[in-house]
Amino acid sequence: MYAGGADVFHCGNVRIHRIEDYQGPGFVPEGMFPNIERRMLQEQWAWLVPDFYYPDLDRLRTSVHSWVVQTGRHNVLIDACVGNHKHRPAVESFHMRNAPWLERLATVGLRPEDIDVVFCTHLHADHIGWNTRLQNGRWVPTFTKARYLFGRTEFSRWDDRRPDYQPTALNEGAFEDSILPVLEAGLVELIDDGHEIEPGLCVEASPGHTPGHACARLRVGDQEALFTGDILHHPIQVHYPEVCSVFDDDSQQALRTRQRILEASVDRDTRLFPTHFAQPSACRVISGPNGRFAIDWAADARP
Repeated sequence: MYAGGADVFHCGNVRIHRIEDYQGPGFVPEGMFPNIERRMLQEQWAWLVPDFYYPDLDRLRTSVHSWVVQTGRHNVLIDACVGNHKHRPAVESFHMRNAPWLERLATVGLRPEDIDVVFCTHLHADHIGWNTRLQNGRWVPTFTKARYLFGRTEFSRWDDRRPDYQPTALNEGAFEDSILPVLEAGLVELIDDGHEIEPGLCVEASPGHTPGHACARLRVGDQEALFTGDILHHPIQVHYPEVCSVFDDDSQQALRTRQRILEASVDRDTRLFPTHFAQPSACRVISGPNGRFAIDWAADARP
């Protein structure tokens, strides 16, 4: 179903590219997942190390990347990573970055002006950063010919112009530098559950991590690719869906969404494309022991 090495996959005749912004040490396990148990790491040690956990640092290995879906009609960018020069003191690895993300986009033959659609699964700072770039001291849209698709509920949650806005340290300043400039440029389209980006590529509500979090599902014949955003932050959550992220707005709703997605995907020809899985970054969900889920890391997903 999917072929092409570590960073490019196929779903039917659709090409899917992984464009990395960051990969390396993340949080200590309990810092990311307050209810994780150390036995879970031990039980999954054989596949966790070294791809997804650094024992010497006691840190999870994480990634922040975009997916570019080339359908033949459009080049669709799903999630826009951290971005450069963004003031993000709450997370050291996000703060004032200067990473070659645009150069990595160019390695798959794409310039910013070649992107037709930008879809953000949600509007946390590490999913919207490359929406804009710094030019002559001003934040300007990176993808000047694109439609930027933001969920209506999600946009309302992070619109800090609202009198009832509830700030978070993670997103401090993100609306002003990564959302407002594309809004003012007239490039934003607010969308709802079920929005069809193009035939075969649709948006599906998946709330919990944030109120308006949404996935994108690609169907090509009997094959499926599901771009899951932050329903899953780390592969350990496939084996233990009850492990919840510290960044979830509503952890119980996030758990229900995660369980629903896993149950709908298990043992099917559906590959999940999360935003934060280190390489290999795409997987199938299969039945595991004791009624739990497990992961099938296809050979073509490894470096």
